[in-house]
Amino acid sequence: MSTHVSTLSATAAVKPPSKAKKIAAITIGNGLEFFDFSIYTFFAAIIGRQFFPSTSELSSLMLSLATFGVGFLMRPLGGIIIGGIADRKGRKYAMTLTLWLMAAGSALFIVTPTYAQIGVAAPLLVVLGRLIQGFAVGGEVGASTSMLMEYANDKNRAFYSSWQLFSQALSTLVGAGVGLSLTYILTTEQLESWGWRLPFVFGMLLVPLGYYIRRVLDETADPAALAADEAGGKHAPSALGEIWRDHRRALVLGTAIIIGGTSANYIVLHYITTYAKAVLHMPFELALWASWIGGLAQLLLCGVAGIITDRIGRKPVATWSRVALMLLVFPAFMLMDYSRNALGLFSAVIIMVIPLVFTSVSTIVLMTEQFPRRVRATGLSLCYGIGVSIFGGFSQLIATWLVKVTGSNLGPAWYVIGTGLVSLVAVALCREKAGQQLD
Repeated sequence: MSTHVSTLSATAAVKPPSKAKKIAAITIGNGLEFFDFSIYTFFAAIIGRQFFPSTSELSSLMLSLATFGVGFLMRPLGGIIIGGIADRKGRKYAMTLTLWLMAAGSALFIVTPTYAQIGVAAPLLVVLGRLIQGFAVGGEVGASTSMLMEYANDKNRAFYSSWQLFSQALSTLVGAGVGLSLTYILTTEQLESWGWRLPFVFGMLLVPLGYYIRRVLDETADPAALAADEAGGKHAPSALGEIWRDHRRALVLGTAIIIGGTSANYIVLHYITTYAKAVLHMPFELALWASWIGGLAQLLLCGVAGIITDRIGRKPVATWSRVALMLLVFPAFMLMDYSRNALGLFSAVIIMVIPLVFTSVSTIVLMTEQFPRRVRATGLSLCYGIGVSIFGGFSQLIATWLVKVTGSNLGPAWYVIGTGLVSLVAVALCREKAGQQLD
């Protein structure tokens, strides 16, 4: 009897984690990385004054947002290198690397003195921190999304992929929540001088937790690629070379889809904080509440969007949700500009977030399905990195510039509409693979 009990205990001890735990591990780790990357957005105006002094607050803000955008320029490189690692050495290995790189970037924001203390070295160190973080995130998205989809079956790939967007919404929610807490706990002077650094400390301290959680994951990369790499790289194909040779159509269409999705995402969920404060001159805590509400709405809707996308297809959901967003974004910005109160701001955010969630979930699974498993992480990382590096990373700078040069507070809406048209064409040209078995 004791032997039987011991055998049962041993079996229980090595029982593999459930898929729910695996999804949670990927989601939490990915959310931690996006928290570190996106928290910069919420404090962009303060960081601009600390590290980019100028003759006007708007100019300092634009320099700060340009630095935010610089981090995105490293995403294609991160996608190539870390995406290749994910396809050769495994998704798990690559995601562990990105966690620690993100921590290194955050450390620079914590310890770098201000411009007043060390001069031009201060903004240079901030730029370096953004470059490291951009490199890390460029590889994280392809690896984590590929792994999520590879845990799924042919009937629920969109639902599993939706957890990628859930994790990003979680980072927005937590980031805005931390920022809000600081505005109530600290005085304005304390927040300006040192309080803005605390979220980066919080994010960096949570990285070891993300590493520990991700230890439960099973590898899902192509076994042949892993075996070739373990054998010393003999006969290991170049993922980048194969994509360029055999999957250029998927690369171009995926990048075009990202252009519309990322611009809308960063305008609606991230720039809205800066827009409400710097353009509409609303209180900072109210602007943070808008981002928090947007993050909450996305978090609640991601799973629903995934289920609907699995049932009726990627292209129908991606098309009607993109059209809806393009039709609603201009009235939403008009509402914010006209009302300049909490009700108008929060209502506008919700109006835009609902179609944004459906277009984001449907298009991320649509893009990922265009690539076979052996090059999937690299392919998705490249589409994401190239599209986001310009149209996402610099979307806030472009939006602020549009407000400045046109004299209209509705400039950001035109940007979302223009990039949305590009995505619509790409969605129409993609192959529908809902419910089909993938390579």
